Amino acid sequence: MSEGSLEAPVRHPIDWQNPDFYDEAKLDEELRRVFDICHGCRRCFNLCDSFPRLFDLIDDAPSEELDTVASEDFKPVVDACTLCDMCFMVKCPYVPPHEFNLDFPHLMLRYRAVEAKKQGTPFAEKQLTATDRNGKMASGALSGLANWATARDNGLTRSLMEKAADVHRDAALPKFTGKTLTARAKANPPAVNADAPAAGKKKAVIYATCYGNYNTPEIGEALLGVLAKNGIAAEVVYPECCGMPQMEQGAIQDVAEKAKRVAAFMESYIDDGCDVIALVPSCALMLKFEWPLIVPDDDKIKKLSAATRDASEYVVKIAKEHGLAEGLKPLDGPVSVHIACHARAQNMGQKAAEMMKLIPEIELSVVERCSGHGGSWGVMKDNFEVGMKVGRPVFRQVQANGKAKYVASECPLAGLHIAQGMEQGAKDDAAKAALPETTPHPITLFAKAYGL
Repeated sequence: MSEGSLEAPVRHPIDWQNPDFYDEAKLDEELRRVFDICHGCRRCFNLCDSFPRLFDLIDDAPSEELDTVASEDFKPVVDACTLCDMCFMVKCPYVPPHEFNLDFPHLMLRYRAVEAKKQGTPFAEKQLTATDRNGKMASGALSGLANWATARDNGLTRSLMEKAADVHRDAALPKFTGKTLTARAKANPPAVNADAPAAGKKKAVIYATCYGNYNTPEIGEALLGVLAKNGIAAEVVYPECCGMPQMEQGAIQDVAEKAKRVAAFMESYIDDGCDVIALVPSCALMLKFEWPLIVPDDDKIKKLSAATRDASEYVVKIAKEHGLAEGLKPLDGPVSVHIACHARAQNMGQKAAEMMKLIPEIELSVVERCSGHGGSWGVMKDNFEVGMKVGRPVFRQVQANGKAKYVASECPLAGLHIAQGMEQGAKDDAAKAALPETTPHPITLFAKAYGL
């Protein structure tokens, strides 16, 4: 609950179908109203680069107030926003129902929607975030070629990518899998433990997400194994991407259409009594909260929102409601777990940490701060160095806990970014060799503790 109100914060539907939403004069008026309140508060100065940019703009203006800042200078402030929602969820004392009615991330989204409507999405950026097309092309038989081309040490292709697609040549990019999660799950379904406390009491369907399906299928395989160990049969499905990459670009219409299609696809599973588990926090956030704000009158989307759980959240739910199956063993070293921003934005508590504490004799440290990646934002040429700067406190905090053998993040992209940041912070080869192992999601360590 934000300070400044005794009521829990609420979020209003995004009024993107109203012509006034795209009126540039009205947008500028709202930007100035919100920015002036932010200037007077400055509580969010250390969250991301948007707020330092805004405050520097104002401090460097002739009057040192917003009235002498040109509207065209607002763009860098908007460009630095990763839609992480941390200002709305954990910092801002003026979110609704406060009369000031601030929703900074959705205002940045509105700016991008106006920009996209007026100018269109840049070609390279649009191609980069076509995750389903890219995943289908680059996974499977072509994964080796794709991974060779995107490797950081491939100076030829990475320099070309930087020139053609504005992807920073030093940014670590996700690898593509030779076999998708949906194909793996179909080929090797785990045997369900009929003696587990939760056996016969729950059914689940796993929403693979584009990243889980094409890049890190091990997350879904680990979750499938953990669920089966606990008596829960689960099917893996992947109708299409949740639209978070398009939302970052302001393409709200595209997101709305995706939401309707995926919700319609999932309805039969929900009606059959299945819980829906999303593998990546950003996707869980979309299904739970963003889609109902973009398409507020769709009953299927409401039904999907109510049925969706984050992966860590679901394991904790099983433990609390039914108890876990026996067989968890201590891990072979301490763990540092990073709580991703989009997990925090789900307002469910530190479920990854709660889940890890179910492992016997766990030595656990928790890092709850932005990694600086921000989805596709963090690999772009103009943003990569900023992302590394924002993530530096996380890299340092993880490295300060020198005894950790494993570093896990609920967000696999954040995990990739943290691994790269720790590598950059290592002073020599010996320091690099001593770095902890990084894993894409805590569920993989939980499965390891089960011996799966």
